[in-house]
Amino acid sequence: MEFYPTDDLKESRAGSGINDRETVKAQYETAEKLDIRISIHSRYSTNKQGFGNWIASHYDIRDGMSVLELGCGTGDMWTGKQETIRRCSRLILSDFSEGMLDKAKETLRDYEGIEYRVIDIQEIPFKDGKFDLVIANMMLYHVPDLQKGLREVRRVLKENGTFCCATFGEHGMMEYISGLFSAGSNPGGSGSSFTLQNGGEKLRTVFHDVRELRYEDSLEVTDVEDMVDYIKSLTGMSEMRKLPREEIRSVLEANMRDGILHVPKEYGMFIAR
Repeated sequence: MEFYPTDDLKESRAGSGINDRETVKAQYETAEKLDIRISIHSRYSTNKQGFGNWIASHYDIRDGMSVLELGCGTGDMWTGKQETIRRCSRLILSDFSEGMLDKAKETLRDYEGIEYRVIDIQEIPFKDGKFDLVIANMMLYHVPDLQKGLREVRRVLKENGTFCCATFGEHGMMEYISGLFSAGSNPGGSGSSFTLQNGGEKLRTVFHDVRELRYEDSLEVTDVEDMVDYIKSLTGMSEMRKLPREEIRSVLEANMRDGILHVPKEYGMFIAR
């Protein structure tokens, strides 16, 4: 199973208050809608390496390292990574949502050597200098006090530790979809708290060495029903979700070229030390 970006809940910033922790927790409490968003990537992504494989290729996990992942989601990132897991002296997968953590436990039920914890990045329950590597993929834009969260990450890292965090750019899927439906406020742009465009600057307030990497990808959707399901799963864009399926389908079909709906994606990661 491959890990696919699930940043698509970022659209809830367009009016529903992404910094409301109960709202975020409710959105992630079950995996049904999340699975819909993952499936659109698994079926139609043009980059066949896979985002999770690309992210993992930039981890430098050596024997005896201690690793903490914040916001592990469904745990898909670690499937097929038995050798990497065995190299860790300690691997803790955590999430803010108990429901999502249960899903991770189910996904990785056959894997040994993994601990699971419910953790809020703003209050990481470990002593200073505990981890060689901290991971936070596609989740920093949900954190109410981002600077506090980043300081907590730096605190629990060892002196030469590394922080890896993947995120989206401001010119990807949600911006494209909003444009198709004239959905009003842009879910990206300067209002997004942690993107490829502004994430480096925010990380540099806490870390002295920050590197940005880009992942080239897009969607080529051949069955618009899948994209209709995807749009209907978007929690925050309530006005768009209220549209009849027939109207959504019509707009999407009108933008297909040679039977394909081309959807841009903008993803990448930062490596901070």
